[in-house]
Amino acid sequence: MGFWQDRSVVVTGGAGFLGRHVVALLRQRGCGRIVVPLIEEYDLRRREDIVRLLESSRPDVIIHLAASVGGIGANREHPGSFFYDNLVMGVELMDQARRHDVGKFVAIGTVCAYPKYTPVPFREDDLWNGYPEETNAPYGLAKKMLLVQAQAYRQEYGFDAIYLIPVNLYGPWDNFNPASSHVIPALILKCQAALESGADQIEVWGTGSASREFLYVEDAAQGIVTATELYNDPDPVNLGTGREITIHDLVGLIARLTGFGGEIRWDTTKPDGQPRRCLDTSRARERFGFVAGTSFETGLRQTIEWFREYRPDRSGWRIPPPS
Repeated sequence: MGFWQDRSVVVTGGAGFLGRHVVALLRQRGCGRIVVPLIEEYDLRRREDIVRLLESSRPDVIIHLAASVGGIGANREHPGSFFYDNLVMGVELMDQARRHDVGKFVAIGTVCAYPKYTPVPFREDDLWNGYPEETNAPYGLAKKMLLVQAQAYRQEYGFDAIYLIPVNLYGPWDNFNPASSHVIPALILKCQAALESGADQIEVWGTGSASREFLYVEDAAQGIVTATELYNDPDPVNLGTGREITIHDLVGLIARLTGFGGEIRWDTTKPDGQPRRCLDTSRARERFGFVAGTSFETGLRQTIEWFREYRPDRSGWRIPPPS
């Protein structure tokens, strides 16, 4: 609690999926001055907007969550903009943070930065042992450059920047837009739509053989805030659960939890993405004591319940006010 007393914190992306949970946790831990820059006022791809933000807010800490991101389909359609937006945002923000004497910079990376054929479980030391999976590579490489920048700035300027790598996230406030959502909200949408329309089947991309690891968003927020308080080393750190599930089993689990009992049809002409994802989470446990506390089925139930309560009707999302 004492860490946050009298500190000013900028949370980029603080109005988004992960950001809402980080901001709520910061408030719980006693942080009284939190600035959430909105894109309508600050375009973080523009240096002048970043300078204006830092000069008006004078932050002691920046937690950089903002990103242009989406699922496999969105990555295939927008590789150029995903690369440019994420690279420019991160590089300019960290550089200006250093120039404006920000005390700590927390950069959020992505599991997409790992090589396509990384041995499982993914260890942080394997980050540079190959090229990322092709559909995610532009996004993953743009975010990985923040690690290079953080380590270089620490070495040359003594700038306290840390780099965290969360695995795939899910939970309340996730993106349920069918054009850009990740796998869990996309599957919840498909199952719910089938239930409401009376359809006896859903179609899913790929073969189902790929595996993924998922971290409940509230656990991710705990990891990020705890690392901000306690971690000050140059080494990247994974945030996850250390447990994987195949997409085939994931589809079956979400179908069961939503109550959909129809046929699952696999569109094998669509890509699976990276073959496997599962993190070694020992560094987070050893360096700052982070262990994810939410079981996967519990987190999925809570996500489905949230979606059913607040999903869109004709007037739009029935969204509660931020806590």
